[in-house]
Amino acid sequence: MSPRRARAASEGGPAGDRRALARAITAVETGADGADELLRAAFPRTGHVPIVGIAGPLGVGKSSLINLLVGHLRDMGRTVGVIAVDPSSPFSGGSVLGDRIRFDRPAADAGFFFRSMASRGAPGGIAGTTRDVARLLEAAGFSVILVETVGSGQVDVAIRDVATTRVVVLVPHLGDEVQTLKAGLFEIADVFCVNKSDLPGADVAERDLAEVASMGPAPDGWRPRIVRTSTLAPSGVPELWRAIEAHERFSADSPGRLADRRRRLEEEIVGRVRDLVAEEAATRLRTEPRLRRLVDRVVAHELDPRTAAERLLAEGRR
Repeated sequence: MSPRRARAASEGGPAGDRRALARAITAVETGADGADELLRAAFPRTGHVPIVGIAGPLGVGKSSLINLLVGHLRDMGRTVGVIAVDPSSPFSGGSVLGDRIRFDRPAADAGFFFRSMASRGAPGGIAGTTRDVARLLEAAGFSVILVETVGSGQVDVAIRDVATTRVVVLVPHLGDEVQTLKAGLFEIADVFCVNKSDLPGADVAERDLAEVASMGPAPDGWRPRIVRTSTLAPSGVPELWRAIEAHERFSADSPGRLADRRRRLEEEIVGRVRDLVAEEAATRLRTEPRLRRLVDRVVAHELDPRTAAERLLAEGRR
């Protein structure tokens, strides 16, 4: 794919060809020829819009909440791209709940774009290409990107390195869930959302979250906001967006903003190097007879796996 075509495909947003954008996303997800050119063309036009991660356990109503948030943003004149990461089948690798979100947006609404993607076994609550797809949506001209993670547990915090603001959604009657999640998911929250707040126990949930939010240091000076919402009433969605905007403004003015962005990009670079090295090593182990004999020695317990890995790495440095 030529650079010109790559740029055109990555601009298929509010003012462009949405089918071209969909094809570009598919190319990136599948690693098709030309995907790298698409991402290279898109990257200079990224890093300027809110990428809002919506995380939380299964059953807290993230999808319904996002539906209302999209409606609120569209009423404000904002263009919105949504990425919903679904759990994958352990057998087929496909998305288990890919059609679970029913957005009540007109089909002709060019200011809204939805993409469901399978996690494909990636850890951390998002897919391996979620960051890249978010960049394509931003390059295509969407002014807000929303990313719904897989129903998250304590360690599903990879959204931290993709989103500029992280919203952790919970419900009344948290019980021991606060204690279970406190050491992981809670630590990445910029905004806590008590959804289904029309149910009994919302006051207690808000109080518990306020206690969690006050614990520990706030190195950047931001204390998580707590917002109550209901998708049944509905209520609280404008307040939720104001809390998100407050964090975005705070981050924009924060002295540590550049350092945080640098940290995230450094980690991304190291991760991509790791993936490239692993892919090359796997290919060589399958195709080069001398290295296949190295594996044979491990199978025969003549050599331990760590030493074999060190020798394989040394071979790649020559």
